[in-house]
Amino acid sequence: MKIYDISMPIYEQMPVYKNKEEKRPRFEVMSDFKTGKVHETRIHLDVHTGTHVDAPLHMFEDGETIESISLEKLVGSCKVLDFTYVKDAISKADLEQKQMKANDFVLLKTKNSFDTGFNFGFVYLKEDGARYLAEMGVRGVGIDALGIERNQPGHPTHKTLMNKNIIIIEGLKLDQVAEGEYFLVAAPIKLLNVDAAPARVLLFDQIPAR
Repeated sequence: MKIYDISMPIYEQMPVYKNKEEKRPRFEVMSDFKTGKVHETRIHLDVHTGTHVDAPLHMFEDGETIESISLEKLVGSCKVLDFTYVKDAISKADLEQKQMKANDFVLLKTKNSFDTGFNFGFVYLKEDGARYLAEMGVRGVGIDALGIERNQPGHPTHKTLMNKNIIIIEGLKLDQVAEGEYFLVAAPIKLLNVDAAPARVLLFDQIPAR
């Protein structure tokens, strides 16, 4: 069995959304072996850092927070769909070329996975693509960008998916993963009452028998 870690590493100079300095993680050494008997580090972290799961509160004032997302929806079979040929945005027409069904968790692999820094022209999911996935009834959508949409007024991609209780994972790294079916384990940090959480996301190339 092969395991793919499709999470972004977290470090101080990692790619962050729009290269905003206030979004960069910061590590502070609180104790080292010169000042104490142990080494301890404090981390200052935006909950949307790197690979993360969005909660409805991110887009809706009365939305549920991250702990409301059931682990049963974050663990299970998934499909990696290859859209590396798409230049700007994934549309309904692009998605119609792929085999999907209700309750699928789909991971959108694009040329974003090969970027080494933040690309302001990253490939995103268009509103009509989000509507198509919502109508199909997928349980989740992941993408290899730090945002699932780019410069769409009113954030319609997020809202279309969240209105149908579809999970959104952003910041995946899929450059080493071929299109196909996998077993997904997405484990957001167990935070309470916030709008997102960083996650360790793993893919297994064998789907366990039930």
